[in-house]
Amino acid sequence: MPLLKVDNLTISFGGLKAVNGVSFVINEGDLIGLIGPNGAGKTTIFNLITGHYEPTAGDILFDSRSIVGTAPHDITKLGIARTFQNIRLFGNLSVLDNVRIAFNCRVKYGLAEALLRLSGFAAEERKLTLQAQELLELFNLADKQDELAGSLPYGEQRRLEIARALATRPRLLLLDEPAAGMNPAEVHTLMEMIQFIRKRFSLSILLIEHQMKVVMGICERIVAMDFGEILAEGTPTEIQKNPKVIEAYLGKGVA
Repeated sequence: MPLLKVDNLTISFGGLKAVNGVSFVINEGDLIGLIGPNGAGKTTIFNLITGHYEPTAGDILFDSRSIVGTAPHDITKLGIARTFQNIRLFGNLSVLDNVRIAFNCRVKYGLAEALLRLSGFAAEERKLTLQAQELLELFNLADKQDELAGSLPYGEQRRLEIARALATRPRLLLLDEPAAGMNPAEVHTLMEMIQFIRKRFSLSILLIEHQMKVVMGICERIVAMDFGEILAEGTPTEIQKNPKVIEAYLGKGVA
């Protein structure tokens, strides 16, 4: 069975179908690109999968279970994490605290233990701090753990956001334009990092990205969208040669 199955997914906003009959699957260990011009419906797909929107029709199955109508925090607990097109860090908190916060969905102590600062709470907090520091070490951010997240350079903020998503211990990671605003050197580092974390954390990854160097360089399969519908699905080579995809990006005359 696929890890994630998107089945005939549709959502309308005031009569406008932002996503219309979209279906695809993600298997364990997949690294899949989701591409399309601005307004194609890509981020809307992410918002549907993570419970921020509820579809007008269709279903989303995660590990054979429908997650339609499930609250976003419960979807996170099930094992789906995401980053955002616009970075959403807690800028006034430290780098370490940004990652520590993400562990809250996995803590083993209850409210009473936290309020009374019982021994179980203290032990769990020490454990989570160590795990957060290990993640920061992996992302070359250990020396920045006490700095405010909002003070980091852009590329490091992107890395921190991915580290925070991984702190929720996902099985499926959704990355929304992680290369946006990066210079060529940062993009190259990002590509290596995505491949590394997939292997290191045994993840499946769904990636929205406009930089074709990233998509074509690391994705094994690509889903191309336009106007809320799927145009084509296949390997990077197949997508590059697909007339519908070429037309969507470059115009009918070119195709």
